[in-house]
Amino acid sequence: MNKNNLIPKLLWITIFGIAMAYVEAAVVVYLRAIFRPEGFQFPMNTMTDFKIKVEVFREAATLFMLLSVAFLAGKKSWEKFAYFTLAFAVWDIFYYVWLKVLLDWPASIFDRDILFLIPVPWIGPVIAPVSVSLLLIVLSIMIAHSINKGCDFKPTFIPKMLALAGIAVILYSFICDTGATLQRQIPKPYMYELLIIGDGLFAAAIWISCPRERVKS
Repeated sequence: MNKNNLIPKLLWITIFGIAMAYVEAAVVVYLRAIFRPEGFQFPMNTMTDFKIKVEVFREAATLFMLLSVAFLAGKKSWEKFAYFTLAFAVWDIFYYVWLKVLLDWPASIFDRDILFLIPVPWIGPVIAPVSVSLLLIVLSIMIAHSINKGCDFKPTFIPKMLALAGIAVILYSFICDTGATLQRQIPKPYMYELLIIGDGLFAAAIWISCPRERVKS
């Protein structure tokens, strides 16, 4: 890859993520105006099965759009992964930025939100997905920069396991109280200790992977 092409590519992927985040936030503005005019809070009002299916497929479509951009921008598998994680992370962060601009919500980064619906509702404070997205941005830029220099990004077994463990811990923190949401109850307090552990494991995986990049012969 031409070194001069990396920064424009990262810039355009970032712009795409920001623009997609606005579209997503605009949809949520309309949804809240229709279903939660009194404001977003728990317990949640139940939506019809049909509308829930529409939301699930909308989220799936969003992921496919992010994947499409990554596959168009990258050539190698890890390069595509880097561009996907960058687009995803920027989209995730700016989704909340736009909600703050449009709805003045969240009031704080500790406000809880329904983060995702696939395969079950994910519940957590805004700071949780934002912290993960910041780590993903670091990871994606590190991979893209490494490949751009002509290096192989080849994480070993240990950082892979650390990353998977971190993801598993964070996902569990999101879905461990899904039942309360489905039953229109107030979820239990979020377990921030799991977020700290998960972010720490993922950050360690990134740190270990960075110096283990090997230059092609």
